[in-house]
Amino acid sequence: MSQDKGRKPGRGKPAGERASHARSEHSRGERSGAQRHERGGARKGGARAAAPKIPGGLEAVYGVHAVEALLARDRAPSELWVQAGEAELRLSEIIEQARAAGSRVTLKGREELDALAVGGGAHQGLVALCAPLATENETGLKLRLDGWSHEEAPLFLVLDSVTDPHNLGACLRSADAAGAHGVIVPKDKSASLNATVRKVACGAAEVVPVYQVTNLARTLDAMKEAGVWVLGTAGEAESMAFEADFTGPVAIVMGAEGKGMRRLTREHCDSLIKLPMAGSVSSLNVSVAAGICLFEAVRQRRG
Repeated sequence: MSQDKGRKPGRGKPAGERASHARSEHSRGERSGAQRHERGGARKGGARAAAPKIPGGLEAVYGVHAVEALLARDRAPSELWVQAGEAELRLSEIIEQARAAGSRVTLKGREELDALAVGGGAHQGLVALCAPLATENETGLKLRLDGWSHEEAPLFLVLDSVTDPHNLGACLRSADAAGAHGVIVPKDKSASLNATVRKVACGAAEVVPVYQVTNLARTLDAMKEAGVWVLGTAGEAESMAFEADFTGPVAIVMGAEGKGMRRLTREHCDSLIKLPMAGSVSSLNVSVAAGICLFEAVRQRRG
């Protein structure tokens, strides 16, 4: 940035003109500040930005893809809040689908939806109100493994201490794309299936079974007893992921970024694998690493 040395504010103008100019600048600053405040009212929590109240027992799901996924899977929301104006016209097809499926459609102001979606990401003019997602437990996982009915071998993704909802949502999306049969998370060290997870997952959260277990190490032992090979991912592993056998019953265990798997989780894995890292970074985002391992399983299973 260049700077005119020796130049002083107002040099070359009469004192009265300088004062008038300063007052004019101040007035313009006040007006522009007021306009910015008015436009940003929704972000700053002013009266105009009050979020509409969500009816009891329902949960907000944001975004076009998330709502389309609900409708495509015959899980129409109880209510659909639509941003009035241009968005209403742009989203007319989705609105009609929701109405035909029995959803109550209500128009809302943009500021209301902006306030409601704080922390949940961009709403894109749509907010669906639907029942919270339910998780299954250890008993449900055991019954599923005992009565396995799929032609192909079980493929599970286990997430240890993944507490970021964006990462959990992305992992669910990868698990669905790879045809995984479920995602296993601990109760005390995991993000919950909230609105952010559902938006990032783009509909996968509605279809991929999520098993929330009390004791992850004990669950891994139970899976091994059921014939599932437990592969943990760790930077200190000697074997590469592409050398592992994913064709049989497999559970891929991913730890949180930075810390990785907890010690007890690592000790209950059958073996450890890692991804080859050729660059300067030491690790990948957990959702990226999970996607690579899951699709290596897909590649091997398809021959």
